[in-house]
Amino acid sequence: MKILMVLTSHDILGSTGRKTGFWLEEFASPYFVFTDAGVTVTVVSPKGGQPPIDPKSDDPNNQTAAQTRFKADKKALAVLASTLRLDSVSSKDFDTVFYPGGHGPMWDLAEDPVSAKLIESFYDSGKPVAAVCHAPGVLRHVKYKGEPIVKGKRVTGFTNTEEEEVQLTKVVPFLVEDELKRLGGYFQKTDNWHPFAVVDGRLITGQNPASSTITAEALLSVMK
Repeated sequence: MKILMVLTSHDILGSTGRKTGFWLEEFASPYFVFTDAGVTVTVVSPKGGQPPIDPKSDDPNNQTAAQTRFKADKKALAVLASTLRLDSVSSKDFDTVFYPGGHGPMWDLAEDPVSAKLIESFYDSGKPVAAVCHAPGVLRHVKYKGEPIVKGKRVTGFTNTEEEEVQLTKVVPFLVEDELKRLGGYFQKTDNWHPFAVVDGRLITGQNPASSTITAEALLSVMK
């Protein structure tokens, strides 16, 4: 099995002057879920090379077992340091695609026509698509049979109340929960910061960083 993971290249948190990027747990945990299962993982980003890690995700208070393992794994570090360019890959070479979150994707991947077309190509060819936390926001311009890909689907993602807790409601370009609802998705959620993932056919979404592992495991279950 071959899985494509797509990371953000965006590192500025709106007009705050603060740094952002992808959330380390949301990459590290799924990466090991996949590689431990014997899956071949290819990692891409819009600009290629080393994608920006959201510094908050690597804060001492936010460390997870997967992050600790990742930072000690030379092979994994090398994979992250040398991501391929997003526009250099094709869905035909992979079985599925997984988008980790963090705030970064809301600025670049959510508006990237290359990303949208890639997701459409996976989905149109009968392959699953998975995204966790803020990454379901990358689906906002993705169509399936002329309609938003999330229309009529049960989905989840970073909730309005979680965004309020991190005090970025006025900073982000859109709210993931509101956008998925606007597009016709049936938004589901659990309590803030608790693990939660939704599988609706070939669309798999996770709510927050704590949902990274179960979202990746759900994708593998769908693949089987």
